[in-house]
Amino acid sequence: MSIRHLTGVFIGSHAIAEGVITRKQLRERGFRRLVQGVYADPGLSFDHRLRCRGVALLLPGGTAIGGHSAAAWHGAPFAAPHDPVTVLRPADVEWRGPRGTMVHRTLLDAAEVEERDAVPVTSALRTAWDVAALEPVGTAVAALDAMVRAGSVRLPLLQAMVCDGAGRWGVAKVRRAIPLVDPRAESAPESRVRVACVLAGLSPVPQYEVRVDGVLLGRVDLAFPEARLAIEYEGAYHFEGTQIVRDDERIARLIAAGWRVIRLSAADLRDLVGVVQRIRAELARPQ
Repeated sequence: MSIRHLTGVFIGSHAIAEGVITRKQLRERGFRRLVQGVYADPGLSFDHRLRCRGVALLLPGGTAIGGHSAAAWHGAPFAAPHDPVTVLRPADVEWRGPRGTMVHRTLLDAAEVEERDAVPVTSALRTAWDVAALEPVGTAVAALDAMVRAGSVRLPLLQAMVCDGAGRWGVAKVRRAIPLVDPRAESAPESRVRVACVLAGLSPVPQYEVRVDGVLLGRVDLAFPEARLAIEYEGAYHFEGTQIVRDDERIARLIAAGWRVIRLSAADLRDLVGVVQRIRAELARPQ
């Protein structure tokens, strides 16, 4: 094999030992380092799953990619490219992992592991448990919303998992997260805002259709129908093509019909307490 055919993900020392590449070529040809000692063809799309593929080349037997990292294979690809890769290991496997991994010691049954893209990942239901147990509640619920929406897991199974999990590690966090799951949410930011509201005692309705005299004016991310208050998250897609024009026209129709609209961006999500305060203040205003 020549360097021209060195594609995909590979361990650098192995490629050098096999004579496929030299150390100098490894440094100078633009190969992307995923974690220490593991590289990828620069033409591959760099996302969290690619980093997981790199870590998978180093995993000892009995371990698996899990938690928020495994969720990328189950309908919730929300982990960022540089987020640590979550690895689960049983007690009898001693492995700390390279920098860029988070290794958790736990009970791990072989039946809870499946292979996806040549990567050992935890099953959807096991992933759901670990996401709820390991992640902050807003992050966890966003992933679980997406997994249920994608059909990877069913909400009744998640609810049954809570009932069957007495005494299991992380059960308190799981019991907090599962009741908040709502697959109507269509984005992670929307889920996070909704969770922040619910935990503050507010009850927004996800993906609410605003109708006047039977005419659909638009669907909003979150709504307080009685107060005629809508919450809209505007991600990067809002500025693609003519989307911004369509969104602005829809919001103008809502305002003309007597609705108030709070428009949020990624910057607002850095202060969810402040977002909830804004919503509460609008709800307190007379219509």
